[in-house]
Amino acid sequence: MTGSAERPVLFLDVDGPLIPFGAPSDRPRGAHAVRPEEPSVPENPLLERLDPTVGPRLMALGCDMVWASTWMDDANEAVAPRIGLPRLPVVRWPEVPDDEVPHGVHWKTRRLVEWAAHRSFIWIDDEIGAMDHLWVSAQHEGRSLLHRVDPGEGLTDDDFAELTHWLRRAVPRPP
Repeated sequence: MTGSAERPVLFLDVDGPLIPFGAPSDRPRGAHAVRPEEPSVPENPLLERLDPTVGPRLMALGCDMVWASTWMDDANEAVAPRIGLPRLPVVRWPEVPDDEVPHGVHWKTRRLVEWAAHRSFIWIDDEIGAMDHLWVSAQHEGRSLLHRVDPGEGLTDDDFAELTHWLRRAVPRPP
C-alpha cells in the first residue's frame, strides 16, 4: 500500500488526554464503567477519571491506534478495558541521552516520527509544543497532526471535532 491509502496512525497518551488532571468533583467520570471481566490490575485512583465514552469515539476515527505513553503495557491492562478499547500496540521508549534530544523538542517526538515512517499520523498528548511542530514538519514526509489536549479537561467534544476535521481533509478515503 502507498502512504495515502493506509490508515493513519493515532498515537495516544494517557495522562492528560484520557486521565484529566482537573478536580475529580468537576469532572464526573467512568468509575461505574468498570466491568467485572476486566483484568486484575493494581488500583490507581486516577482511573476513576476515565470517560468510558472516549474509547468508542476514538475507534470511530478510523485510525490504527498505538499507546504513546509511559503507561506502556499497563495502558492495555488498566485503561483500555475501562474505555472500550482493544489491546493496542505500545511504543517502546529507547533510552536517549538528553544531549541527543533537540532543544525544546519533546523526548517522544523523534520516536513517534520513526514509528510512523511515511504514514500520516495524529499524536494526542498534553505536552506538545511549538518545537515539536517544527521538528515534525522538517523530519516527517507524511501528513501529521500534533494535537495538544488541555490536561485539566482531557479529550473534549472540541478535540474530537478537530481530529475529525483534520482526518477528512488530510486523509482521503477510498470511494
